[in-house]
Amino acid sequence: MPQAANPRQYIISFIFIGLASVILLRLFFLQNFEPKYKILANDIAIYKKVVYPPRGVIEDRKGKVMLSNTVIYDLMVTPRNIVKPFDTTQFCAALDIDKRTFNAIMRRVQERNIDVRQSPFIEQISQEQTARFQENAYMFTGFELVERNIRAYERPIAGILLGYIGEVSPEMLKRPRYASYRQGDYTGLSGLELQYEEELRGQRGVHYLERDKFNRPRDPYKGGILDSQEVSGKSLDLYLDADLQEYAEKLMANKIGSVVAIDPQTGGILTMVSSPTYDPNLLRGHDRAKNYAALYRLATRPMFNRAIQAMYPPGSTIKPFTGLVALNVGAIKPSFGFPCRGSYNLCSRPIACEHKDPGHAANFRLALAHSCNSYFCHVFRMTVDYENFNSVKEGLQAWHDYYNSFSFGRNTGVDIPFEKGGAVPDSAKYNQMYHGNWNSCTIVFVGMGQGELLLTPLQMANGMCIIANKGYYYTPHFVRAIGKNPNDSLLRKYHEKHVVLNIPDTTFNIVQQAMQDVVESGTAAGAKVDGITICAKTGTAENKAIVNGTVIKMANHSMFVAFAPRENPKIAIAVAIENAGFGAAWAAPIASLLIEKYLKDSISAQRKPLEEKMLNAKLIDKYVYTIDSVSRLHDAEVYREKLERKYIADSTKKADDSAAYMRWIDARLRSIKK
Repeated sequence: MPQAANPRQYIISFIFIGLASVILLRLFFLQNFEPKYKILANDIAIYKKVVYPPRGVIEDRKGKVMLSNTVIYDLMVTPRNIVKPFDTTQFCAALDIDKRTFNAIMRRVQERNIDVRQSPFIEQISQEQTARFQENAYMFTGFELVERNIRAYERPIAGILLGYIGEVSPEMLKRPRYASYRQGDYTGLSGLELQYEEELRGQRGVHYLERDKFNRPRDPYKGGILDSQEVSGKSLDLYLDADLQEYAEKLMANKIGSVVAIDPQTGGILTMVSSPTYDPNLLRGHDRAKNYAALYRLATRPMFNRAIQAMYPPGSTIKPFTGLVALNVGAIKPSFGFPCRGSYNLCSRPIACEHKDPGHAANFRLALAHSCNSYFCHVFRMTVDYENFNSVKEGLQAWHDYYNSFSFGRNTGVDIPFEKGGAVPDSAKYNQMYHGNWNSCTIVFVGMGQGELLLTPLQMANGMCIIANKGYYYTPHFVRAIGKNPNDSLLRKYHEKHVVLNIPDTTFNIVQQAMQDVVESGTAAGAKVDGITICAKTGTAENKAIVNGTVIKMANHSMFVAFAPRENPKIAIAVAIENAGFGAAWAAPIASLLIEKYLKDSISAQRKPLEEKMLNAKLIDKYVYTIDSVSRLHDAEVYREKLERKYIADSTKKADDSAAYMRWIDARLRSIKK
């Protein structure tokens, strides 16, 4: 009797037959009815053109274009698509290059990429090269022109803020941020171009074109119904004032330092200068790499953004904050005075003060107006030794917490990359330095802005916003709107008000009045501007350098901070000029000219001589070049030693591997003999 068939066998067979039928039908559909796959199968007749959209335009606060686009062509190559024999001679003639250059570029392309990947052969070719290539493009299969938009800087200013773009590197392509990029794409590499890359970049488009008998792309394939349209990048509207930026850069010419100005009511950055500056147009076009290398080699380091990366002892510009904390914790009252006679002598070593006349530190207002070192050293000690704290360590930690709330010792969060956070020492720092054995005299220099305290110019300007606003600030930022939308989700964090530790308005009023005295009757009398109530503080920061193992006392840094007007403040500013001497001599006049320019839109006739003096001053110290030379030699020696250690380690590893291999061979031979 025959065995009955198992129904499961039929079910399984039916499933496999069904799946196979679906796959075959799908393949049939793709081959005969899906246009995009027909294009891939018939790539000789159909040309796939990748269209790169223009990057977003960047405008200043008045709508003036600072960064736009211009169209160029890159000559791209896909090595595997080159039809041989290839007429190298005619190709080189069309592009006006020699065969040696051709071979060198091809080797570089093949080293960097696999043969099937399209890569740049010559970036940003000239109009003449473009015309000659297009006339003979049908002869050069494997090569094609790709239209791109490169950046055009409308003025030679703000290069370090706006940033620049360049080709994405193989290392960058490995990062998640660049997952949608491919070799040959451009990306922002610094400044706002990098920070807002995703918004500025836009979205690539793809157009399919039919080729003619000479292999030249002509009409849209199927009328363009298969094309995906490119999407232009979003524009950025800035708080930056291009006219003020240009004026600030002129004032800082032939000086090393920085200027930062902020609108206290919004946190919007009005100007940021890192001097020496450079023309951002140097970092576009054929010579971008060469120009970058030249800028990088300069001793004055124009590629280093001193506004957010240079960390200076703030000097006497910190004294308003020393007083603010002391007043708020109750360590002093506004009437507190100190009998300074030209030095502070209550610790183991005297600390010099510029003033010797009796009564110059009879109370807080007078002491700040005259910038008495003795007064603020003692007030700092009174703060950290205050009886409400159990120890100096606890007192210093409380002082540290105040400074941290002022955004000192940490990044402000500004919307350009590579910001440094400065340094505010705490008890742990001094325990490490002095093995737990220290007191208020050990750290007394911090009260006058020296010692281990370091701030960036951006932090100093933001600190002025806090005093101007009587206790709050907005995170400093450049961008006011993205794609004309001021409420873009990326900008929400810049709209949040940050309130510092609980300090009443009455305390801020005391500090503001004393800072007003600094300009009207104190160390910054030269910064006075008719019709504008300026609150300010001068600073002179000691500066030392090590040259060939020897500590050299260099010229002091000239520092100045201010805000104006006192009522309804519209600008807060910090100026730092390296190796320029007293803050009142250089930093204060430059800041006052910028305040006047911003609030009045012009400089008064009586201040024109001061303006001329600042514009023409050359304050770069000769030691800058010596220090840079020594530093580069040291870096080169460190790098050489690193390579030598690596070579020794590699050689040792190879020797060990070789010895291990010989031992293995020897053991095998002995086992065979046995």
